[in-house]
Amino acid sequence: MKKLFLLFFITYSSLFATTSTKEMPTIVSVKWLNAHIDDKRVVILDIRDHDSYNLGHIKNAVNIPGLKNLFDKDTWKMPKLDFLQELFSNAGIDKNSLVVIYDNGQFFWAARAYWILEVLGHHNVGLLKYAYGNYLTTHLPISKEPTKVTRKEFIPRVDSDEIETKLSTLLAINNKTIIDGRKSASYSGKESIAKRYGHIPTAKNYACTNNFSVTQDGSRMKDFSELKKIYKDLPKDKEIILYCDGGAEAALNYIILNELGFKASVYDGSWKEWGNDDNVPVENPSKK
Repeated sequence: MKKLFLLFFITYSSLFATTSTKEMPTIVSVKWLNAHIDDKRVVILDIRDHDSYNLGHIKNAVNIPGLKNLFDKDTWKMPKLDFLQELFSNAGIDKNSLVVIYDNGQFFWAARAYWILEVLGHHNVGLLKYAYGNYLTTHLPISKEPTKVTRKEFIPRVDSDEIETKLSTLLAINNKTIIDGRKSASYSGKESIAKRYGHIPTAKNYACTNNFSVTQDGSRMKDFSELKKIYKDLPKDKEIILYCDGGAEAALNYIILNELGFKASVYDGSWKEWGNDDNVPVENPSKK
């Protein structure tokens, strides 16, 4: 299935992703952004809805509402490549861009955009350490005027190693580490967005909300020294497949785990697909 996925995309892209040195931090500090905010290579993406953006946003930020643009409206998976190519081109992103992303405080939407850019071969991308809130509005220049964007040419170079399918996830059971990034109530089978309840067999539960803290000044990503302790029991000799309800929360775990030295990828269909398919196994602790 992963090969079919790649063949689908190659009709749009002439080159595969190549390894390059990352020129920016994975988690971007406010200090770093302040120092680079007027750098022509820096593109700041605000993933909140239009109304929130219009009430105030970081200077130079471009608005790409996450729910509307980061999911295909029919499949709820990653949108088609031609749509994403146009989306990121219109946001002023090209191969030289340093992309900084923030959202409203959940970090899931910003992480989803980060992951999609990496799937498309753009690895100079970072997640802003603070979500939009009092801390950012105090320490960064804020504007209410829409940012004027100069269109650039975003050329996808698909990296299929960053994305998993239902089949590759099925084959990973008992062979790779599978992590469920949902809250414990979903993992344990007490609630579900799909018709079935529980989790993928052998999956371990690491809720992606453990990656950040909610404060009065706005949500803040935890330091990597603290995050390292959270994931200390995971083996580094196995590849990791991540899933959640719909592919956004898992993207946050993806960012953290890869930065900590693990090899992680995201099952884009996640529980919305798996939990509605009677042909794949589930484990439901709530029935035991």
